[in-house]
Amino acid sequence: MSTQLRHFHQLPDEVRRRLFHLSPQPFDRATSRDELAVGLGATLYVPATRPDLAGTIRRRWSDGVLSMVIDLEDAVADDEVQHAVRAAAEALSELADGPGPLPLLFLRPRTTAETPSLLDAVGDGARALTGVVLPKFTAAAGRDALSALATRDAHLYAMPVLETPSIVYRESRDEHLGSISELLAEERERILAVRIGATDMSALFGIRRDRDLTIYDVHVVAETISAIVNRLARSDGTGFVVTGPVWEYFADHERMFRPLLRATPFERNHAARFREKLVGRDLDGLLRETALDRANGLHGKTVIHPSHVAAVHALSAVTHEEHQDALDVMAGASGGVGASRYRNKMNEMKPHRNWARQTLIRADMFGVTRPEVGFVDLLTALVEEQ
Repeated sequence: MSTQLRHFHQLPDEVRRRLFHLSPQPFDRATSRDELAVGLGATLYVPATRPDLAGTIRRRWSDGVLSMVIDLEDAVADDEVQHAVRAAAEALSELADGPGPLPLLFLRPRTTAETPSLLDAVGDGARALTGVVLPKFTAAAGRDALSALATRDAHLYAMPVLETPSIVYRESRDEHLGSISELLAEERERILAVRIGATDMSALFGIRRDRDLTIYDVHVVAETISAIVNRLARSDGTGFVVTGPVWEYFADHERMFRPLLRATPFERNHAARFREKLVGRDLDGLLRETALDRANGLHGKTVIHPSHVAAVHALSAVTHEEHQDALDVMAGASGGVGASRYRNKMNEMKPHRNWARQTLIRADMFGVTRPEVGFVDLLTALVEEQ
């Protein structure tokens, strides 16, 4: 099954033309691994027990969700496991035989070791899958799961989730990250992206971050994220795309701290009420954390509510300024330094080259906005289409 996907497809053609200097490019499961990993964007988790699972997945695609995970782990109670497996199998079979297009679909078993048996249970419905999410990933359990994926008729990607005590605890982290790094290097073409399980990491210390804070304010988790990026997200050809951790809030609440969203960009766009709406739905925290994800070398994000997708994707689009800088850097193969065409920074051709390469991949996946279009314009258009 091959389905052409394109970010922001839910926007009317005239709106896309108004917003984008270069439109997002179409992609599918056959797209190169590096591009596909960046193109995941906001990956929405949905419980396998959700009523009308197949219909929900189709509707989410219509809303602009292009990657989803059918979750049989934390989202499913212990006494509902068998029902969840049957529901997942039925939904995938229906989706595999039905008309497209569909999001990139992944299945998350309860444990990495259960991957082979779950794929057996899903049977021919696996044709609808792009891959499998491997929870609480370790080198020992991961090796068997990756070997099982290799025996399948269809090429299925793996997305390991790093969240175990051996990764979080300082005394064991380096050894276990080293083992995981070696295994992932052996299976490079099968690893689509590495995901971070910040909720499980926080639980090891009895922590649940408040919605007024980002995960980078929880230092024991931020330190672990830094170590994962350091070992697994290098730009020297050995690294992988590492995705941002889940944002778990989506309802109104009484605030203790000032909102994290500056008012000025919204006032310029006469969108002060829109800003209030975002703040009221806790999306200001999500926007702040997504920006910090990017600053710390992460791409995309795990989300648990459809309202989160627009925010993540709006921040994923490449600005005209970023695109011009990236093109200039890639053109300077011999090195040197030059002023940005926007006359507000210096572009160093060699140090900025990896950044430029990644930016151009993101431009292909999420498009390049027009010079006069800002983040607020794009997010407003996306929210209006929800």
